[in-house]
Amino acid sequence: MSNGTVQLTTERLILRRHILEDALLLHQNFGLDPEMFRYSGWNPYASKEAAEETVRQFMDSYDDEHFYGWAIEYDGRLIGTIGAYDYDPETDSIEVGCSIERKSWGNGFASETVRAVIRYLTEQEGIRCVKAWCAADNAGSRKVMERAGMTRVSTEKDALEIEGRKYDKQNYRITMLNTAHQE
Repeated sequence: MSNGTVQLTTERLILRRHILEDALLLHQNFGLDPEMFRYSGWNPYASKEAAEETVRQFMDSYDDEHFYGWAIEYDGRLIGTIGAYDYDPETDSIEVGCSIERKSWGNGFASETVRAVIRYLTEQEGIRCVKAWCAADNAGSRKVMERAGMTRVSTEKDALEIEGRKYDKQNYRITMLNTAHQE
């Protein structure tokens, strides 16, 4: 049974559904900071309007029991986002992506968040395999995935092109043998 985006808590964090008020903070702390999209090239928060539209899309998707998109709060303050995308029923796999504002880097928030979402997706939603990727140059993201229990399974040479620069793409995965998946 799929529940979609439900509130999750960790020792320090609350993962909750997005609210419209998140848009301005996402624009200010993510959309205006080039480091936040340096290795992805994806910036859905570049303008106030784009940030608001992105958050509205998240909010409109919460009725879908297969939509997974959270705002990450620490001490009552929005510090990041995490989502799970592109569920593939043939391989029973889903991809996760996490972003933490730069001023909160180095505190273990991303690893804590990714671990919580992996646990939810595998134990509660019954998804067998969780995948993620990053640019090989992105040491922070590599460490997050490894600390969350993921293993690098492949490297694709020059597979990412961001603002005219090519990066190797490293693919990570964690596969659970037993899940609670109910048909």
